[in-house]
Amino acid sequence: MTDNVVVIGGGLAGTEAAWQLAQRGFQVRLYEMRPTKTTGAHVSNRLGELVCSNSFGSKLPDRASGLLKNELDLLKSLLLDVAERAALPAGGALAVDRELFAEYVTDAVGTHPNISVIREEMTNIPSSPTIIASGPLTSEALAADIARLTGQKYLYFYDALAPIVSADTIDMNIAFRASRYGRGDEEAGDYINCPMNKDEYDAFVAAVLASEQTELREFEREDPRFFEGCLPIEQIAARGHESLAYGPMRPVGLRDPRTDRRPYAVVQLRQDNLAGSLYNLVGFQTNIKWGQQESVLRMIPGLANAEFVRMGQMHRNTFINAPTLLHPTMQFRTRPDLFFGGQITGVEGYMGNVATGLVAGLNMARFLENKPLLAMPPTSMLGALCHYVTHADPDDFQPMKANFGIMPELAAQQKDKRLRYTAYAERGLGDMRAYITELYDPFLALELTR
Repeated sequence: MTDNVVVIGGGLAGTEAAWQLAQRGFQVRLYEMRPTKTTGAHVSNRLGELVCSNSFGSKLPDRASGLLKNELDLLKSLLLDVAERAALPAGGALAVDRELFAEYVTDAVGTHPNISVIREEMTNIPSSPTIIASGPLTSEALAADIARLTGQKYLYFYDALAPIVSADTIDMNIAFRASRYGRGDEEAGDYINCPMNKDEYDAFVAAVLASEQTELREFEREDPRFFEGCLPIEQIAARGHESLAYGPMRPVGLRDPRTDRRPYAVVQLRQDNLAGSLYNLVGFQTNIKWGQQESVLRMIPGLANAEFVRMGQMHRNTFINAPTLLHPTMQFRTRPDLFFGGQITGVEGYMGNVATGLVAGLNMARFLENKPLLAMPPTSMLGALCHYVTHADPDDFQPMKANFGIMPELAAQQKDKRLRYTAYAERGLGDMRAYITELYDPFLALELTR
């Protein structure tokens, strides 16, 4: 068999897959169409560029995202290591300087002796061993070829980007630094919080609902679908007046130092770059027209005179019907030398993209070595995620993030949620460690001895 593998897509999944293959001695041709062809969401030519949030989710061991990180640490993930090196203060979350993160990824992958980065659009699926990790913004030409291969109609949802502001333009006489329940740096606080009283909240919700949204293109209007984990604020507000206060504007775990009371609602801002000069509005994805959007956002206490470096926007994301097309190994069902990884498979969240890219790369290497492919333990978060996206109801398939709800039930159920989550995490990490130990894979065994 050939030692050459094509990986399509220089995002999180593609770079992780390429790295896993290259580290095992395979020659990889990594195709990234930028800058020859742009996506409308990316702003640079770097590999691994983050276009939505700058957070990789919780790093706490008893959280779903934290468990997935610990499993990827065992599996020697490049991008997890890079994220930790580019980390910013974010309480219990792993947030990164997005420019530094992309710079590290580009350098690590671009200088690897076994990886050739080719800056061209791949318009057709090669006949040679291939991993498709082209992401949610797959080009029309490649999408058409994938549709030809699958013989099925594509599914899609909409993803929205949160606004970013300059930190020195936030009014800190109103806003205050704190993390929920005092997590993170207790003195400085890892988040900037803009508190609202009930009147301010009521006026803000009314303005959001009255705002004009950017019109979708004709083909997008036919069947608009929104991913539940990344809803724009106007969609949340439309569900009920208090929806935002129980969603991205929930005030739990915070006290306004001006009143020593919990605010009625709060908008949190998270550091977006290492210098601390930029902050993004957490959970504030929106598709409100830019002129009106700025006026609405200035109603947030502390942001009346803020400089908005990036306004919110929404773009179409594409993914395949994985339950009918993929095995849990990320292998295509009707073509053994074809694998998929990342958001195009229907996983959601940065770490989910990294994780499925890693699985695709690892299993492609094993396929080329004539070894059995790996389906991760279903009790692990990675195994549960891969199992879900390949076994969900294909008629109502929606993207899925890492969460404990997709894992097999515990033998002895815990009523206390925190104890239950801890038990899930301990079982998952233990089963993943045992699974890796049994593989006798020298590459992974090195990780177990760190």
